[in-house]
Amino acid sequence: MSVAPSVRSVRTAAALGTLALLTACATPQNRDPMEAFNRKVFGFNEAVDTAVVAPVARGYVAVTPQPVQTGVTNFLNNLKDVWATVNLFLQGRVGEGAQNILRVAINSTLGVAGLVDVATELQLDRKDEDFGQTLGTWGVPSGAYVVLPFLGPSTVRDTAALPLDLYAGPTQAFSEVRDINVVRGLNIIDVRARLLGASDLLGDVALDKYTFIRDAFLQRRRSQVYNGDVPEEAYDDEPQAWWQPTLPAEGVSWSLPTGSTLNTARPTLGWLPTHQTASLVAVPVNEQAPQMSGPTPEEMAGLRESLDVR
Repeated sequence: MSVAPSVRSVRTAAALGTLALLTACATPQNRDPMEAFNRKVFGFNEAVDTAVVAPVARGYVAVTPQPVQTGVTNFLNNLKDVWATVNLFLQGRVGEGAQNILRVAINSTLGVAGLVDVATELQLDRKDEDFGQTLGTWGVPSGAYVVLPFLGPSTVRDTAALPLDLYAGPTQAFSEVRDINVVRGLNIIDVRARLLGASDLLGDVALDKYTFIRDAFLQRRRSQVYNGDVPEEAYDDEPQAWWQPTLPAEGVSWSLPTGSTLNTARPTLGWLPTHQTASLVAVPVNEQAPQMSGPTPEEMAGLRESLDVR
């Protein structure tokens, strides 16, 4: 009798038990019960990014012509569209799944193995779906916020789905270890290169980068699960105040760039840069919570220029 399967079973059970415990620990008032640990992992990831990933991405952008960069992005997206199609069907979105099959077929043939995104020009837009979103669609709660080494922000639900997402991702089209490693490396560099501008700006405007990324990630994942149409009850598990402001609930001051407006809808991101200062805004989560609709692209360009972000 082999001992290995038993060991694997114990490890699997322990992992599932840990995930279940983390899910139970998360509450509407505290979506991040592991914050102390998560911040350490976040710091480690930031150090790796600063020392290795970001410099490689900058070098890639510097030496690679833009058409080649676009071709790499399109090629990788075409591979990802295959797994997205499977998830669309698993979510019961049959029509969109069929459309995605057509998208992959067009880009794989007319688009020269996906190097050219012909389908988008034909108004067959990408559907960025993964198994974590599928589990959310099936009613699995997101659970606690988790920061994974090297991989970054996640939740208990997304972490449980991660092995399948990695297995069925872009590398599934290749069998040779060398090819798999090349595709993985290209995907990391491509994603990081496309985020260079945003990460540089974020470093200048966010008072607490960890908190900003966490809250923005959790909001984005919720929006993805509901395809942008989040029902009111989905906000019940949302923290009462995004930035845990020390300011009183009333009298919160707002710093708005010219042309930005306030409305009474649910808040999206709890920050807003201005030309003079860069600050986070405390956003109370309630029915009358103000939401910022700015800055405009022109204002963002002005901010980037004033901060000398490249």
